[in-house]
Amino acid sequence: MKTIFFPIEKSKTKDILFDLFAVAFITLTPALSHVSALPVYFLEPMRIVALLALVHTSKRNAYLLTIALPLFSFLISSHPSFVKAALISSELALNVFLFYLLSQKISNYFVAALFSIVISKVYYYLLKFSLLQAGLLSGELASSPIWLQAVLSLVFAGYIGWFFKKRIQL
Repeated sequence: MKTIFFPIEKSKTKDILFDLFAVAFITLTPALSHVSALPVYFLEPMRIVALLALVHTSKRNAYLLTIALPLFSFLISSHPSFVKAALISSELALNVFLFYLLSQKISNYFVAALFSIVISKVYYYLLKFSLLQAGLLSGELASSPIWLQAVLSLVFAGYIGWFFKKRIQL
């Protein structure tokens, strides 16, 4: 409901607040890594934000964040590099797209989420490998342990599956 004093719809207000939280979280992630001496990026903070946006905001907002956050991070801290930020953006956008597509085809949200995460990760690593071979990126192919990525993928898919199952039951 719009008013003269607050001209933004309630659903958009929720998206805006979530976006502000997401920007703050992504901006502070490098500082958290330095302060805690723990590689917080191993927990895939951008995927966490993208999947939380997928669950708790609008479809449009989920896409907006998947594209904007890696590029915003590059502009603020020059990390990751522009090429890697574009790669991450495309991977996260593919993740969100595949989830929406698969959730229409498969009645199990956990499976749809897990497949969308795994397929987008395969895309990411194939493209990253190509970029490494072409000399457009430097570094390792996998910067975080594969076993941790597998566990996180199951946790993320479990949360999405649980949330959408709960939403359907209401």
